[in-house]
Amino acid sequence: MARMGGKGGRGGRGGKPQGKKRVFFRRRKVCKFCAEKLEYIDYKDAKQVQQFILERAKILPRRISGTCARHQRLVQQAVKRARQIALIPFTTD
Repeated sequence: MARMGGKGGRGGRGGKPQGKKRVFFRRRKVCKFCAEKLEYIDYKDAKQVQQFILERAKILPRRISGTCARHQRLVQQAVKRARQIALIPFTTD
């Protein structure tokens, strides 16, 4: 195949200069509940449960909140219970 000129593609000259590559160290998220050794997430504590809800009233996913799988299930359960007794809203207006 003949190589076409122009932008794009791999290799070649242009773009960023070759040299040291930047290495980004992403800090590993630690489960807040495991660190504090909490076994139970109280659904009646609206302030604590509210931390795991986005402004559109969605439950924060595990990859963003940093909770472990076990505690994410407990957070989910606590949010749903708090919604049922109207401590936190189902949706926003």
